[in-house]
This record gives sequence, C-alpha cells and structure tokens, in this order.
Amino acid sequence: MHVSPATAKTRLPALALAALGVVYGDIGTSPLYTMKEVFAGNHPIPLTPDNVLGILSLIVWSLIIIVSVKYVFFILRADNRGEGGIMALIALALSDAKGNPRREKAIMLLGILGAAMFYGDGMVTPAISVLSAMEGLEVAAPGLEHFIIPLTLIVLFLLFFFQRRGSASVGALFGPIMVVWFTTLASLGIYNLLADPEVLRALNPAYGVRFLIENRGIAIVAMGAVVLAVTGAEALYADMGHFGRQPIRIAWFCFVLPALILNYFGQGALLLLDPSTAENPFFHSAPDWAIYPLILLSTAATVIASQAVISGAFSVTRQAMQLGFVARVEVQHTSDREQGQVYLPAVNWGLFAAVVVLVLGFRSSNNLAAAYGLAVTGDMVITSLLATIVAARVWGWGWGRALFLFAAFLSVELTFLVANVMKIPDGGWFPLAVGVVIFVLMTTWKRGRQLLNERLSVDAIALEPFIDALLVAMPPRVPGTAVFLYSDPDAVPHALMHNLMHNKVLHERVVVASVRVLDQPYVAAAERIELRALKANFYRVVVRYGFKDDPNLPYALTLCAEQGLPLDMMETSFFLGRETLIPRLDSEMALWREKLFIAMFRNASSATNFFKIPSNRVVELGSQVVL
Repeated sequence: MHVSPATAKTRLPALALAALGVVYGDIGTSPLYTMKEVFAGNHPIPLTPDNVLGILSLIVWSLIIIVSVKYVFFILRADNRGEGGIMALIALALSDAKGNPRREKAIMLLGILGAAMFYGDGMVTPAISVLSAMEGLEVAAPGLEHFIIPLTLIVLFLLFFFQRRGSASVGALFGPIMVVWFTTLASLGIYNLLADPEVLRALNPAYGVRFLIENRGIAIVAMGAVVLAVTGAEALYADMGHFGRQPIRIAWFCFVLPALILNYFGQGALLLLDPSTAENPFFHSAPDWAIYPLILLSTAATVIASQAVISGAFSVTRQAMQLGFVARVEVQHTSDREQGQVYLPAVNWGLFAAVVVLVLGFRSSNNLAAAYGLAVTGDMVITSLLATIVAARVWGWGWGRALFLFAAFLSVELTFLVANVMKIPDGGWFPLAVGVVIFVLMTTWKRGRQLLNERLSVDAIALEPFIDALLVAMPPRVPGTAVFLYSDPDAVPHALMHNLMHNKVLHERVVVASVRVLDQPYVAAAERIELRALKANFYRVVVRYGFKDDPNLPYALTLCAEQGLPLDMMETSFFLGRETLIPRLDSEMALWREKLFIAMFRNASSATNFFKIPSNRVVELGSQVVL
C-alpha cells in the first residue's frame, strides 16, 4: 500500500520506536557479555590500559564498519519489493541467474547454508542472552549462584510456551521497554565514564590497529570475542519489511549506536579503575542499589531479543517452505490483522529443546560465547557473498565495483570467522553441527522434490491431447466441479488418471490447478490467477503466490469468477495425489539420503492443511513412486 510522504513523516517516530523493540533487541543485549568474554572468558586477554583501549576501538569500529556501513547503508538497499532477510536475498540473487543452472545451484547452496547458520544463531541467542541476565545474581548475592540455571530455564520455558498466543498482545510493550533499556545502557556508560573520560581516546581507530599489530598472538582470540558486539546485525535486514529502511536507520543512529558506544566505554573505564570487575563488568558498572532492578530489566530485554529471533525462525521457515527448501509443517496464525504473525509448533519446540540442551550443557555465558560467534560470522559472510552477486548483477554495479566494496567487509568478517573457527573445540562445534544437519536436511528435501517431479514427469501425458482423446469416447459426466492439484499445468494429474480408471466418470467441470511461488514477497490479487478454458469444460488454472504470501487455495479459486469461471466451493471436490515413495539403490541420490527424504516426505504436513482446503471436500488417490 502506498503511503504519502506526509503520512510517512508522521509515522516515522512510531515506526522507529517499534523497530527499537523488535530489530535491536539482540545487538542491544550484547553489552551483557562482550567485555566479560574478552577479559574474563575462557581465553581472556591481559587486562592492561593499552589492551582495554585497543578492544574498545575494535568494538566501536566493528559497529561502524559492519553495522552502520555494511548493513544500514548498503544491505538495506537489497530489498525484494520492500522485504529483507536471507530468503529475500536468495530470491533476489536467483532472479538474475535464471537460465544458468550452475549459478542457480551455487546461489541456492549459499542461501541454504546461510539459513542453516541462522537457525544455529536462533538457538544460541535465547540461551546466552537470558543466561547472561541471570548471571547478575552472582554480583548481587553470590549465594544465589545455584539459582541461575533453574531460573534461566523457567524464563525460557515461559517464553516458548507463550509463543502460541502470538507477539501481538505484548509487542506494544517492546518499544517502550527497549527505550528504557537503551537509556539505562547510556546512563550506566556516562556514570562510569565520569571516573575516567580519558578512555574516549579509543574512538581513534589507531588504538585498535596498534592492538592487532602489537598482540599478534592474542589478537585473533580477541577478535573472536569482539564479534559478539555485532551479533544481531542480521535482524536489521531481516525485519526491514515490517518497518522500512528509514525508521531502522533513525533508531540506529539516533539512539542505539550512541547508547552502545557509551556503555562499552563506561565498562572500559570501570575496568581501568577496578580490574577485579572483569568477571562481570556490566553488572558491576551499576550502583549496588540498582543491581536487582537491572537484573529484571536485562531479563526483559533478553526475552525481547529472544522473541525477535524466535519470530524470525518462524518467518524464515515459512518462507523456506514456500520456496521449496523445507518440508511443510503446521502453520498457525496468531493475529486476525497481521498475516506475518505466525506460530509453527514444530519449530518452536525444536528450538526450545536445543536451547535447553545449550543451557544445561554449557552452563555459563562464557562457555556459550564460543558457540555464538561462529553462527553469527558464518551468516554475515554468506550475506556479503550473496549481496555481492546482487550488487554486481541486479543493481548493475558490475563485478569490479561490487567486489571492491564487499571485499572490505569480507576482510573484517573473515577475520571474525577465522577467530571463531579456533573456538570450535570450546563450543563452536554446536552451531556448526546444527548448520550441517539443517543444510543436509534442506538440500536433501530440495533434491528429493526435484527427483520426485522427474519421476512423475516420465509417465506424464500432455493435457490437451488427452482431452482430444476423451472427446472420441467421453465417459459419463457427473454434476459439480473437480479440482486436481498438480505441479505441471500442461500435464494430466495422476489423481485424474486414477479417478478415471477406477470410477469411470468425470465431473461436469474439471479444473487442473497448479501453484507457483514467485521470487518476490507478495503477489497482488489481480495477478493471483491465470485461467485458460480448454475443450470439454476443462480448465487450466495457475495460482501465483509470493514467498511471504499465505496460501489459501479455495479463496484463490473464487477469483476465477472474475475471468468467467464461478466456483461454488460447496459443489467442488479437490482431488490430491498421495505418493508412496520407494527407495532404490541405483538412484541419483545416495540410499541414506533417499531414506531421509522419504521420512521427511511421510511426516510433512498435508497439502490439505497447507493450502487451507476443507478436509471434507478432499479426495486423496494414492500411487507408488520408485525414486
């Protein structure tokens, strides 16, 4: 919907406030653990004035180069009709690769790997965020230390339990809470900076460069912790479709970035004044009377950060289903007004189980920090690679200009990646293992679907010659409309052949419907249906959806009335094929992958539920397919 400039201006403050609550929760909670991981983590660096200034310089310039320049200035331009995120970026990159199978496959594999890394990030974020907030109890009262893990698990359970109610009811509170959070970050930073304002010298990038040159042995370890300061940058791009570029940019430059810089410098000043606070500089930076309120506020902030990641996992999974990367799962809508607010039970409880394993297995934010960095940096590198393709081909920059720009970002991100690869034995193996498993599942599903379609197309009969043959000896026609759902609109659906073979009849009107998911987020209602009338009351219908559209086939088919085919759903039967897959040894896929695909295929949500077809209007006809 077009919004006039005047209206957009009046809505900017509200949108910027909403973006503050949804987009910046993850990166906004990074001060809880970043400085702690650098100076008191599993691989701490010596706490000296030069090292503190060097680390602060690296953090500030990482925020500027990676977040401000790369994401805010450039990546936000890579919108797919206003939508952002890894799936939108894949679709955008694929739009220029059509007709080139090798490029399509390379882009698809990159995108799947990026999505796999996103899920790894989505598992670690709730665990490390909530655990970091609860670790404030160690500062407030060391005797309460044994309550940290149980309280963390309780908060996480409540967070995942209430996902089924949707975020709409509590979403209005996110913005104001995050305003209080970022104001608190800035206030704590100023409070501690007053003790040693000289630490502001670290704004000079020369301190960071000198640290890297003079500490080559520990610099790579330090960079593995510095990257924690930019975790959550992907959310800026992923949530662009909800708020638009301008509100996200305003919130970042006017509020989030200054608050983060002030807080990091405040923690640095505190460390120089009292090195013993390195065990938890964030909570030690607060006055004693403020620690318990700060624990409550930080818990609320980390819940909001986790909520954004969980909602992002729902959204990415739904888009991946539309694009054919993952098997269909149950999707529940939690809002009557916002179609983007969805709840996926399988994804929700799968994430919860992984988060519980992380909390119980790693037991501290220091241990989890190693697991966090690898997922984040892997996602960032893949985004840069895909964005390079988009800039070179879709924006028309050419390869030279695009490579020059994104090579600068990749040089920083690859340094982060190498630093985190070194932490694989300390916990980096977890998101790597998750990424590998999800990558195998997604590629197996994609290849399996291609193989299944190839097998079905071998025996396919062209639709129009089939109709001509029927005209020679037309079987009995019965009242009503039969809709046969099939991937190829020019071929005879297997369900139609089986129905004719066993029941010896045809309905008065026969509609062969095919669903197409386009590489754009939404399809306008006027472009939803393509209808062609054939002989003998046969019709061919192509239904188009975007990868963020909510498929509703019965509703889409009612739009056929505008093109001369009124359909009464009470007089319409939907015929669907139900394939039973059988593996074989000499197939194009390895036998274990065939069996994995068959298991996923068997457990996928039915097309009836996915396309919102009333179950009492559906007839399923089975067939066996040898892969």
